Amino acid sequence: LTGLCPLAGPCPTSSIHVYTQREVYGTVGSHVTLSCSFWSSEWISEDISITWHFQAEGSRDSISIFHYAKGQPYIDDVGTFKERMEWVGNPHRKDGSIVIHNLDYTDNGTFTCDVKNPP
Repeated sequence: LTGLCPLAGPCPTSSIHVYTQREVYGTVGSHVTLSCSFWSSEWISEDISITWHFQAEGSRDSISIFHYAKGQPYIDDVGTFKERMEWVGNPHRKDGSIVIHNLDYTDNGTFTCDVKNPP
């Protein structure tokens, strides 16, 4: 059996480039937009997924706080961002941005945007 790659040479791969702001500042009680744009040499698949992770300052653990898949946003409904997050992205415009409302001191940390555009 052979895979989908040619026998003589490596498999061709496509990359996706994700762009976010290095630092974002907000004040307690206000809101902030976490921008996430991306570029792919491939067409935007219906199976595209976007996941936002949060790692609190001083913590080693990262938690998933938002997920977009199969055309639907899935917002964290149990964690610290419950009812404070808004999906403002549009994958067809290569945008995976979210807004966090009613900022708190505990929101300080690292947010990561992960985009997958299968295959």
